[in-house]
Formats: sequence, C-alpha cells, structure tokens
Amino acid sequence: MLEPNWRDKSKKEQKKFKQFLSKKPNRKDIKRLPELHDEAFEKIDCLDCANCCKNHSPRFKTPDIKRIAKHLGMKEGEFTQQYLYLDNENDYVLQSSPCNFLNDDNTCQIYDVRPSDCARYPYTDEDVFLKRKTITLTNTIVCPAAYYVLDKMMNE
Repeated sequence: MLEPNWRDKSKKEQKKFKQFLSKKPNRKDIKRLPELHDEAFEKIDCLDCANCCKNHSPRFKTPDIKRIAKHLGMKEGEFTQQYLYLDNENDYVLQSSPCNFLNDDNTCQIYDVRPSDCARYPYTDEDVFLKRKTITLTNTIVCPAAYYVLDKMMNE
C-alpha cells in the first residue's frame, strides 16, 4: 500500500501537479503511463480504499444501462428511475453516494457488468490522464493510484 498520508501530500502538491499538467503531454510521458499504472496497482489494492465508489459517480452510458439492467433483471427505465438522474452535462449519474452497488467490504455487486467509467478509472494507463487536467487533479486526491502515477511522472 502507498504511504498513509498520500492524500495530504496530494493536497499540498496540487499547484505543482497543475503546473506539470499544464504542459502539453509529450509522447514519452504518454508511453510511460501503462508501466506506471501497473507499478501503482502492484502497490495499491482498490479493495483497501474504494474512494472512487464512495466519492464519485461514473457516467452511465446507454450500453452500461442496458447491460446492468439486464444483469439485475430490471427494465432499463426501472433501473434508470431507481438509481440514476441526468446531471447538468446531460449524463446519467447515480442519485446517491456512495454507490448503491458498493458492498461493506468494498467489493462491487455489479463488478462484471460495471459501467465503462468504473472499469477505466482512474485512467492512469490512458492519455486522458494527462489531457483531462481538472479530473486528474481531483483524482489525485481521491485515488492513491492517480496520486502515485502523477507524483512519479512529475518527480522523474
């Protein structure tokens, strides 16, 4: 596991992280992401944390809604009405936090059919990690893996 005070360090480093991310990502940094992603997840177990499920809602795209509703034996409209709402960006997101599908042991009731946003989170192996600066900065306070990857990149 990452050092216990990673979140405090991330909060203190936000200005430096923002400066680092303000530079156009170069090819070398983008190519390095999968390696740093793997390195981070060798040290970090999501089941120890689940901050993403406790603090964020993924976007539920139409294929996600269809897949999850079918898995739960619900009609898509029922699923949407019971769990989701349209946010100000016209995306379906969860009505409540933490996620309705998060178990007490930080496992996910719908893991095998989870939304694509959940499967991709925290995007540390994708170029969007360096291109979507605002989300990445937020994620470094929520997710120890996001903090780890950005801190490593910045300090190399």
